[in-house]
Amino acid sequence: MDRPLVCVGALVWGPDGRVLLVRTTKWRGTWGVPGGKVEWGETLEAATRREFLEETGLTLRDVRYAQTQEAVLSEEFHKPSHMLLIDHFARADTFDIAPNEEIETWAWVDLSEANTYPLNSYTRTLVDLALAQAAAAQGQA
Repeated sequence: MDRPLVCVGALVWGPDGRVLLVRTTKWRGTWGVPGGKVEWGETLEAATRREFLEETGLTLRDVRYAQTQEAVLSEEFHKPSHMLLIDHFARADTFDIAPNEEIETWAWVDLSEANTYPLNSYTRTLVDLALAQAAAAQGQA
């Protein structure tokens, strides 16, 4: 019997505060964030760090939980799949990307401009959450 896949991803801020967006082979031409499946015995944070190292060459720091989403037979994904998407926020100390075969192209963009990219709906909710948290933090300053 098939079961849902547990997957992780992260919206990552670079040294100057821009965030990393990627276009991969798996989301039908839309943009998103790097990520992938959690392996047996692996924590969510460890999986996020591993996936980023494998897909981008980036070493992450300050990894923190952001949200959980469900992707149930999403037409945006390249094949029928049921995924639990565990999203994180994180930081990287470099802009140097060493992409693997899944990443077609990438861009470091201001968070305020991220929604101008053709994002998949799951990444859009993650970007919107980051924007809302940034606005709330500004209100407290």
